Amino acid sequence: PTTVLVEGESGTGKELVARAIHRLSVRSGNFAAINCGAITAELFESELFGHTKGAFTGALQSRAGLFSYAENGTVFLDEIGEMPLLMQAKLLRVLEQRTIRPVGSNREVPVDIRVIAATNHDLAVKVQQGAFREDLYHRLNVVSLRVPALRDRADDIPVLGQFFLDGFTAKMGVRPPAITDAEWLRLRQYSWPGNVRELRNIIERCVLLNRAPSACLDGAVAPGDDMENDNDDLTLEAVERRHILAVLEMTGGNKSEAARRLAISRKTLERKLRKWDDERA
Repeated sequence: PTTVLVEGESGTGKELVARAIHRLSVRSGNFAAINCGAITAELFESELFGHTKGAFTGALQSRAGLFSYAENGTVFLDEIGEMPLLMQAKLLRVLEQRTIRPVGSNREVPVDIRVIAATNHDLAVKVQQGAFREDLYHRLNVVSLRVPALRDRADDIPVLGQFFLDGFTAKMGVRPPAITDAEWLRLRQYSWPGNVRELRNIIERCVLLNRAPSACLDGAVAPGDDMENDNDDLTLEAVERRHILAVLEMTGGNKSEAARRLAISRKTLERKLRKWDDERA
């Protein structure tokens, strides 16, 4: 039942760490995640602890909260530093008593859950500022893990990049763009402010556009020589057209197989091809 605090910048993979802890534990229950910064204070207690029918306007039936859903499992509280102070006090009581009280109920319900919290803030500083309860901070900080920024683990960049590259090329049904050692070196020298999430997005873009990843870093890739008009902007429609035609070429003109790889119907594919034929005419 030990609580774990996972710290690190946004995009470093804190939820993946939490899911790995849950998967490798002996807990057989569900993994329930909630972003503490994405829910209003009014709904917070209901989301975590549930509510009874008629507990508030709109509560037409009783509803179990995430703590009940994750019985014998793990509750992952992402962006714990954004949790309202009132809810911090209620969470502290749950961690100490191992019981919850659904909104509108007078009955305490025992729960067997593990809490893993994550933050991209320095909670010790927020405690000093009075924005986070010191007692809750110490209760969460039993085991602390820091996920390093991607720029601090540059050796991971080629490994993660290749993993994303394999996944996206298989999903899109296209050939992977050639990535040289010099290209990987350029990626290792980039600062990666968005961390692993940014790397994943860059690799997806480079697969879609068949460009080197370093050419996609600024998010604005110039059209290639194979586009119909080198002076045109690279619109979403142009990107879609290029990708569809590339998949069609890979399948040897087999429209059914190309549609399957593209996850669209053959009818939709044929409609797009007719439209492009008409435009050329």
